[in-house]
Amino acid sequence: MKRTSVLILSSVFFFLTVFTVVSVSAAPSVGVVNLQQVLDTSSAGVAAKKKMEAKMNEFKASLDKEKEAVVALQKEMQKKADAWNETTRKEKALELQRKKRDFRVKQDDANQEMRTLQEKHLAPIMKKLEAVVKEVAKAKGVSVIIPNTAVLYHDKSVNMTDAVTAALNKKMR
Repeated sequence: MKRTSVLILSSVFFFLTVFTVVSVSAAPSVGVVNLQQVLDTSSAGVAAKKKMEAKMNEFKASLDKEKEAVVALQKEMQKKADAWNETTRKEKALELQRKKRDFRVKQDDANQEMRTLQEKHLAPIMKKLEAVVKEVAKAKGVSVIIPNTAVLYHDKSVNMTDAVTAALNKKMR
């Protein structure tokens, strides 16, 4: 009887141990990456950001001149509207509308070109980044890596941002 109960307890203990080990080993390990930080701190990301900022500053300077012309015309109309005859007021109003429309069109064109430029510079980086994330995950034995924006809380031990940044810098040289 004693021998049977010991055998049963041993069997139960064995199965519990085996299932616990199997369930622990089968649990996926998770890593978290701050993609924005990788783009902001990687050498390729910094270079792309500098190129885009230079183009953005160029657009901003051009648009600022256009905006100043619109504002100057508005001020002129406010100051001199009483002195102008009806025809001149209408001409100036049409000119102001035209300048505002041209400004909006140029602003939209600049925004579109910036989106295109961003895609041109960031798409190759993002493609390499995807491969780098896979490599880092395999090297660290992580089965799932998710962006930090999708996580409410994570322990620092699962943060793989620095490793991914270093690997991306190495890959993009």
